[in-house]
Amino acid sequence: MKKRKPTKTISGVAPLAVMLPPRKCDHGTCLYCPSFNAPQSYTPESPAVLRAKECNYDPKKQINARLKAFKFMGHPTEKIELIIMGGTFLSYPEKFQFDFIKKCYDALNNKSSKSLEQAKKINQTTKHRCVALCIETRPDVCTKEQIENILKFGATRVELGVQAIDDEIYKKVNRGHSVQDVIDATTRLKSAGFKIGYHLMPGIPGTNPKKDIKMFKEIFSSPNFKPDQIKIYPCQVLSGAGIENLYYGGEYIPYSKEQAAKLIIEMLKLTPRYCRIMRIMREIPPAYLVAGIKNIDIRKDIEEEIRKDPKTKINEIRFREIGFAIRDKRKINTKLKLKTTKYKASKGTEYFIEIINRDNILFGLLRLRLDDKATIRELHVYGQALNLTTNHQPPTTNHQSSQHIGIGKQLMREAEKIAKKNKHTKIRVISGIGVIEYYKKLEYSLDNKNTYMGKSLNTPC
Repeated sequence: MKKRKPTKTISGVAPLAVMLPPRKCDHGTCLYCPSFNAPQSYTPESPAVLRAKECNYDPKKQINARLKAFKFMGHPTEKIELIIMGGTFLSYPEKFQFDFIKKCYDALNNKSSKSLEQAKKINQTTKHRCVALCIETRPDVCTKEQIENILKFGATRVELGVQAIDDEIYKKVNRGHSVQDVIDATTRLKSAGFKIGYHLMPGIPGTNPKKDIKMFKEIFSSPNFKPDQIKIYPCQVLSGAGIENLYYGGEYIPYSKEQAAKLIIEMLKLTPRYCRIMRIMREIPPAYLVAGIKNIDIRKDIEEEIRKDPKTKINEIRFREIGFAIRDKRKINTKLKLKTTKYKASKGTEYFIEIINRDNILFGLLRLRLDDKATIRELHVYGQALNLTTNHQPPTTNHQSSQHIGIGKQLMREAEKIAKKNKHTKIRVISGIGVIEYYKKLEYSLDNKNTYMGKSLNTPC
């Protein structure tokens, strides 16, 4: 009997994580990070690590195992969001990086290729298409040359381990980089068209709830930051981490569940509509948790509390997605409108274009960046993931899917209009390999480096 977990593909794609083999960080070890024979920042018994170890960290075996699990649970797997996790991927030898990514595509293609370019070409039309690829890295391991490699991988999103935006805290926890590195990496990545995610750590040594909120406010008030996504991982005391000694010495006390919940609710209230809070809490095996929050489902409790109070307004993306409204069996008004939010960030102008209903439920979004180029950094239509061959009519109150009904095309047209209005003669899209065929239908074509999908705006939109 299939046991489907609808939230796994509720945002429109099937997320598939591939774990890297263990490798120590070049800068040393952060105070809060455990030191085990496991991928950096993970424990030997973390669920993702256990799965990867069973496959001897072979990316092909990991992907095949996850696809099999998805099939068992009844999830569509034609649209895959591939996430490379378990350390700073760009710190591994360059040959390893390219080989690892090629093996990922080969696994999705169910066919071995002679080169990465050939594997990417096959994936454009194969059954399991990589529609998005995420790389995790440190802000100081993100040079212009490294970004060029990420583009060659077919990546569309980069997550930065930011934790806090305070140089004194960085020194205290042996982070090994500066706030300026965060600013520079964010700018370079956005200019290249990537969607940017930050990992933040409330309660990190050197902070307190008041300071955490101050830093969170600065992240969205200063044009130096303004990420598209955030993962909130409250600091925990793990066995084998340097912070363990501080805890036993009475020099550090992690936040309680109540403190963290109160803080996170305030952060959700402060999150602008263009940002998605991807995740709250990490899944740490109890045997390795010395002190800190044990409830990995704290988000569920927080959101239930928020929804009880109609006066509390949350604009962050995940809270507003159509898929969750369907899951919760809420009545959905299907009269849709287009809304654009304009803001300055990282030496450019961002246009966050979304299709919503009168209740602020989100059906689809697009991120357009204007600097010296016009770049679409993300196009995403929300709702339960469908296979690419599935056709559906527009959603109605009986909760049909919002995918494949022309929302993406409408968002693309609006982005083209804005770019043209701002005197841009060309527009480009950073495209997942598995979405290239979609953009071709909208008259976009690959550039000579096989990096971006582009289109001339000299003709009427």
